Amino acid sequence: MTTLNDSFEAIAQGRHKDPFKILGPHAAQKNWVVRSWQPQAQQVELLDADGQVLATMEKVHADGLYQARLPLPVVSYRLRLYEGENSRLIDDPYCFPSPLGDLDRHLMREGSLQRLDSKLGANPMQMNGVDGVHFAVWAPSAARVSVIGGFNTWDGRRHPMRFHPGNGIWDIFIPGIVTGEYYKFELLDSKFRLLPRKADPFARFMEGSPGNASIVHQDNYQWQDDDWIGRRKASTTLDQPMSIYEVHLGSWRRQEHNRVLDYRQLADSLVDYVADMAFTHIELLPVTEHPFDGSWGYQPVGLFAPTSRFGRPQDFKYLVDACHRRNIGVIMDWVPAHFPRDDFGLAYFDGSHLYEHEDPRKGAHPDWGTLIFNYGRPEVANYLLASATFWIEEYHIDALRVDAVASMLYLDYSRAAGEWLPNPYGGNENLEAVAFLRTMNEHVHALGAVTIAEESTSWPGVSHPVYNGGLGFSYKWNMGWMHDTLDYFGEEPVHRSYHHDKLTFGLLYAFSENFVLPLSHDEVVHGKGSIFARMPGDKWQKFANLRLYYTFMYAYPGKKLMFMGSEFGQEREWNHDASLDWHLLEQPRHAGVRQLVRDLNRLYRDTPALHEVDFDSRGFEWIDCTDNQQGVISFQRRAQDPADFLVVVCNMTPVPRQDYRIGAPRSGDYVELINSDADYYGGSGIGNLGRVRTEPVSAHGHEQSLKLNLPPLATLILKPV
Repeated sequence: MTTLNDSFEAIAQGRHKDPFKILGPHAAQKNWVVRSWQPQAQQVELLDADGQVLATMEKVHADGLYQARLPLPVVSYRLRLYEGENSRLIDDPYCFPSPLGDLDRHLMREGSLQRLDSKLGANPMQMNGVDGVHFAVWAPSAARVSVIGGFNTWDGRRHPMRFHPGNGIWDIFIPGIVTGEYYKFELLDSKFRLLPRKADPFARFMEGSPGNASIVHQDNYQWQDDDWIGRRKASTTLDQPMSIYEVHLGSWRRQEHNRVLDYRQLADSLVDYVADMAFTHIELLPVTEHPFDGSWGYQPVGLFAPTSRFGRPQDFKYLVDACHRRNIGVIMDWVPAHFPRDDFGLAYFDGSHLYEHEDPRKGAHPDWGTLIFNYGRPEVANYLLASATFWIEEYHIDALRVDAVASMLYLDYSRAAGEWLPNPYGGNENLEAVAFLRTMNEHVHALGAVTIAEESTSWPGVSHPVYNGGLGFSYKWNMGWMHDTLDYFGEEPVHRSYHHDKLTFGLLYAFSENFVLPLSHDEVVHGKGSIFARMPGDKWQKFANLRLYYTFMYAYPGKKLMFMGSEFGQEREWNHDASLDWHLLEQPRHAGVRQLVRDLNRLYRDTPALHEVDFDSRGFEWIDCTDNQQGVISFQRRAQDPADFLVVVCNMTPVPRQDYRIGAPRSGDYVELINSDADYYGGSGIGNLGRVRTEPVSAHGHEQSLKLNLPPLATLILKPV
């Protein structure tokens, strides 16, 4: 039988499982008792609400447990602590009830609580007229959990938390804590062994490495993007232009001494640049807090915290707001596929495999050395879902690009036989991850935002609605198009006739999903070189190939994505620790590539035929895809009104072709909207003097045809007058 002295000793050692049963006010047999654990104090006085001393508390344990007995119940009181030569007044955390109601705890247990971040983590609030912070954390297997910080000299015995056995939540309201306070959680596992100090999984702001503490945060940022949010909710996205500039904030542009720009500086320079280049969206490599720069953010530990590398959370809001005020959408890379093993993070959080699977055949990524979320655990799925919706609601993010979806979908992803466990039906599909992704997509869409899947396999219906059996993403990256076209353009032109299928094969499946064409950061790292460096030939041919490729991409069905630096022909591989090579723009050919991309973006945004019907075969028709010997392809792009169309012709060889005839869907004059070989872009200037008229000569199934001068290694985009 546990005696009161045993309980006092457990409090003193920081091993009591239910500190609220001992500390704070309690009814005794013939009176009331108030107890407080203050090991740093030499004396403690109990005061009433008016500041009158009710009792000098008795020290009932030598290490600092104080107690006062009162004849009547005490409703409101404070404590005066004498610490050395100083004294201070505090409110007792152990006299406040939990703000978590029965419904909250029930919904947490079943994993269905909306805005879970408003209940867990560190939430500033007022209780019984007292300001403070409510801390709550999920740790069902822990024997004791405490909040630690500078306010209690990082002593885990000072603020042990209340345990809710029904759902494994620990919580405490600590008066007097203010925004900006650093804190962590200290946990004992089920055998009372001390675990590494843990950052708050729901922290809204975090200290950088090596401290990695969580920071109490609350701001009252006043958004200025009401018009944008209203238009976003009312618009349909699939028939709208989407030209994405993918950015790593730390290396887009740097200051003197290689210092990074902060969020507010980026809100000026980066947003101005993206607006001038006429991109419709900016996509940010993960800004969720992460300890290792070299992960580029793809190994996050703070799924609710924008990284402190570039400023405060309100500064990140300012950046998003600035984008919206310039009519630029913001896409954020979001990583629910895995998390790092750092001991202050989610790994082995409460001494058990809480967020990850216990069996490494399901719980560990062999490629990245990271851990996989247990999507079948309702609380884990709720945690990830809360993170997704948090960025939409709190930070006004317009779209989530979900990283590494393929690794979530397949239990045998990057695993040999015997290294993975099948699902209950014997298959390799991760049914729990599928269910989570469908739920996540439905919730994000309900908030007026969209989702984009980085998914590299042939999983069916990635961008099909959930009600039609799909995963429910808005868009899917077209990895097949990216690999095929980069392989093709990497070939010397003399060999391209043998690889013509890499240009045409993609049209067999181009309308099976809502595709984004990605020339992403993944294509300019790990020894692949830059997009420019992958083009064959001498310097002139490299630039010509690059302009040809970009113009072909903008004319091809699908939304567009280009990684920073590619728009001006960055020559070296991307380095996340250094700025882009902006000095290259002093060279006319690099400046010409950027001017071409700027003009392509403007044409793309203003021309319905290039974006309205991206995901239906009605928007595309080959004119001729069979001339592999001369390396020429031609096709139409159509708007929703089929009478509104463009003609696109690509010459994939360095040989100018005079009087090259293609069938014309309509008779009359055609004007050159884009000629990627124009001298304005650094080309040779060969073309059709801006306008060409059809002739009554049949070709490619059309009664009329165009006789064109095809510039070398160039794409022409023509529009009927």
